[in-house]
Amino acid sequence: MLEQEFKYYLTHQKELVEKYKGQFIVIVGEKVVGAYDSFEKALSESQNKFEAGKFLIQECLPGEEAYTQTFHTRAIFN
Repeated sequence: MLEQEFKYYLTHQKELVEKYKGQFIVIVGEKVVGAYDSFEKALSESQNKFEAGKFLIQECLPGEEAYTQTFHTRAIFN
């Protein structure tokens, strides 16, 4: 459940922040596949390219307080 992607972000946070600070990065596996100025743009572009639940969108900021996890699923809630 996107553990690999989040672990990749945590492990490489410092170097990712140097390159993508303030952007919303999209991670698939252990690879950054996109960087966007807004969450909405990252989501709309990624939904067109990847199956829901297969990518992580992370705002790229320094420090532990920047950790977020956004999960996308096809689950239907009643």
